[in-house]
Amino acid sequence: MVNWFLFTRPPTLTPRAPMPVRRLAFIAVLAPASVFAQDLRVVRPFGTVREQAATQQQWLNVRMRTVLPPLMRKHGIDMWVVPMREYNEDPVFSSMTVPETFFARRRTIYVFFDKCAASGRADPGDGSCVERLALGGSSQGGVFQAVRSTRAVDAAVGGPQAELWGDQQWQVLKDVIEARNPKVIGINSSRVFAFSDGLSSGELEGMTEGIGPKWAARFRKAEGLPLEFIAARIPQEEAFYHQLSQLVWSLISRMYSNEVITPGVTRTSDVVWWWRQQVNDLGLGTWFQPSISVQRRGANDGALGDDPIIERGDLLHCDVGITAMRLNTDTQHMAYVLRVGETDAPAGLKQALKNANRFQDILFEEVKVGRTGNEILAATRAKLQVEGLDGTMYTHPIGMHGHGAGPLIGLWDYQDGVPGRGDAKVIPSMWFSSELQVTTKVPEWGGQPVRMMLEEDFILGSDGKPRWAHARQGDLWLVR
Repeated sequence: MVNWFLFTRPPTLTPRAPMPVRRLAFIAVLAPASVFAQDLRVVRPFGTVREQAATQQQWLNVRMRTVLPPLMRKHGIDMWVVPMREYNEDPVFSSMTVPETFFARRRTIYVFFDKCAASGRADPGDGSCVERLALGGSSQGGVFQAVRSTRAVDAAVGGPQAELWGDQQWQVLKDVIEARNPKVIGINSSRVFAFSDGLSSGELEGMTEGIGPKWAARFRKAEGLPLEFIAARIPQEEAFYHQLSQLVWSLISRMYSNEVITPGVTRTSDVVWWWRQQVNDLGLGTWFQPSISVQRRGANDGALGDDPIIERGDLLHCDVGITAMRLNTDTQHMAYVLRVGETDAPAGLKQALKNANRFQDILFEEVKVGRTGNEILAATRAKLQVEGLDGTMYTHPIGMHGHGAGPLIGLWDYQDGVPGRGDAKVIPSMWFSSELQVTTKVPEWGGQPVRMMLEEDFILGSDGKPRWAHARQGDLWLVR
């Protein structure tokens, strides 16, 4: 595997074999000449797609053994039933499947049953207590016991047995339930959390009719179970996330430099699309369109326009993210474009950044396992007021989704608490993106208020202590 971090720029690799002449001629007809002026570059910071899939399979195995069983017991769910149809997948789907599986199979019903809880046995902690069945679809690399139809099929494709299909699946589910006699059947339904509301009305109707009133009476909204299963991360993922965050910082360091920005020439949109192209060239993705904004002495947002040319003396703000191996980052950093003769940013801007750093410190002081997002928000804002800082908190969970499962700690327009979504509690081993801003009047800009908008991903460990996924911005990036 290429260690990408050893390179300031992606290395140039020599192709293993020459391309056939006919194919080259065909490409030459279709491709512009500029294509051949570029170097062939193959950089895979996290290995090949196949290698990444193998790693994700290992993660899934560990999560099913170590994360799921205690969560089912915490939320009092004996059996968890998660039905879905192709192209209408439950939000928890990506947390239960391997990367080779893109969608549900016709209909897939995942069933999880806690055998130990049902029999009163202690959980040995090796994952053996929870039975995992897939009524439709594959075993996900051995994670589930895949159940197929008993109907024989004489066909040239697909195998000797038919797939489960239609109402037959509800009958099989009924048989599974009757054989296990769960006291509580958890279903994914919620009016508050989208991550917990994956059971469609059609699937609920079909399942209720198919298994009958006796078992449907044991339905309970699982709500917290899917929310926390999606949110909880494992140490192996944390190690990878550190590498992913390093890559984000490495790209930002190049973006905020003369490699990308020529003062007086480069527009903010040029920088945006540089980021998109770099991420794409690394074989990675992003979950939102990045943005670059400008603050300038004596100018308001209206005067700058939507796509200003970056000038010397500007304060730049980026909001960028990367998606790799189903995990997401979300980062906002600030940069100053040096004027001619300057070697550093004005003291007032540096102090403004320190004020935003202090708000990050306050967040770390108040984030505690068992607290709700709204409780953390109230505590951070109370300290902010005491210290005389003017700030806004809008921190969110991150992980399998950019705006992830778990408690919101404010929204930019809800600083007195977020009803419902802010009432979820922090759990160990979950990740957050510390999104916030502090506004400071800068003397060198004639007392003009300047917003320092920072966002940095952090990990709340199994010990309940927060730590940065990589680091936090403590100094302005300088564009020369």
